[in-house]
Amino acid sequence: MTTTTERASIIPAVRPTVPAELPTVVERTLPSGLRVLVVARTSVPLVELRLRIPFTGLGTDFAAQAELLAETLFTGTAKRDRVEIATAVQALGGSLSTGVDADRLAVVGSALATNLDPLLGILAEVLTEASYPDDEFSGERDRVVEDATMALSQPAVIAREALLRRMFPGHPYGSVVAEPAVLAGVGVGAVRDLHTARISPRGAILTLVGDVDPAAALDAVEAALGGWSGGEPEVMPAVPALATGPILIVNRPGAVQTNIRLGGAALDRHDPGYPTQRLANTIFGGYFSSRLVDNIREDKGYTYSPRSSVDHYLAGSRFTAAADVATDVTGPALLEIFYELGRMAVLAPESEELEAARQYSVGTMALGSATAAGLASTLSGLAGAGIGVEYLRDHPAALTKVTAEDVLAVSAGLLAPTRLVTVLVGDAEKITGAVAALGAVTTAVIDQPTAS
Repeated sequence: MTTTTERASIIPAVRPTVPAELPTVVERTLPSGLRVLVVARTSVPLVELRLRIPFTGLGTDFAAQAELLAETLFTGTAKRDRVEIATAVQALGGSLSTGVDADRLAVVGSALATNLDPLLGILAEVLTEASYPDDEFSGERDRVVEDATMALSQPAVIAREALLRRMFPGHPYGSVVAEPAVLAGVGVGAVRDLHTARISPRGAILTLVGDVDPAAALDAVEAALGGWSGGEPEVMPAVPALATGPILIVNRPGAVQTNIRLGGAALDRHDPGYPTQRLANTIFGGYFSSRLVDNIREDKGYTYSPRSSVDHYLAGSRFTAAADVATDVTGPALLEIFYELGRMAVLAPESEELEAARQYSVGTMALGSATAAGLASTLSGLAGAGIGVEYLRDHPAALTKVTAEDVLAVSAGLLAPTRLVTVLVGDAEKITGAVAALGAVTTAVIDQPTAS
């Protein structure tokens, strides 16, 4: 087997990433509470728009209503129907779309920079006059119910949902897909009421990046959205303390593969240890040259795409690792994952391994903000977390200072297998024996989703 160190030694040396000039962010907060960030970037004649609206809520009913609101926001206003809205946006050389999660409702758009004013006008019209026509809503609800039903039948989704429930019991972060039966019971009136109560500029952040004059863009935003009003956003409750417990096997009789998922607490981007955690995750499973890939893909051939990541939410961050393996190698694959996690927790990385991960992390961060679209999304996410543009300068600098001993210390605190929860979705009859040799096991059955 070619070791990670050996592979790193034959990779040509990469020139150090030259820090890009920090973008100048011009900012204004409107009387309504809307915070507006503008960056002039003249490389292409476009403007990228990102609107982030706080959208926290408790309970399955809220999650279902929020999902349907996001899917039907652009289906009509007091002035235009769905087709007329889409036609008007396309005429600007642009696009507008929505998405929602437990933290925020997002509107993502772009247009020719010369068409910023009319794009903002359409956005304002939708935010303040969305009508949710009955027939449009009914059809979209049926589609969303069908999509959710199909999603919840997929092993990877079942595994993700089971892991989130273990990590965040009773919390809005504990699920991504709303239950089909709950979605099917949502009426259009509830979504209209939710829009009135929660589509609000208070705490919202609008980010514009493109070939615009910042002062003129801020004035255009104030002219278009100055009359937008609404209530106060809710505060996300604290995440529950992680309870590790036994390995959970979600029984899927007849399955030919097992979906392995592990999860645990992680440091958020405000924590001084975050840069170290980023490199620890990269070394373990965060890129193709990671230990996890080297072991269970390249050496043993157990899986095609093992991976790990750190995801950030407003109320807490999480580490996850994932691998989908054939049923008959479930036990050996899980053993190797535990082994690599344990190795991270007790042995510092070698210098070549750390440097390769550092170069990758700094380089991908630079690439992520190299385009107007990437920069707009990055700044929007950072602003939502209460982090300023200086992160684009300070975080790469912090990555360069991380030592192997730092990585070991963070890994010992976060990546030790005993600090993680483990969920497997597979044929319990065939995998329980091998898995039980690695730790205590409990079994659950899959709840089959229904639309009514």
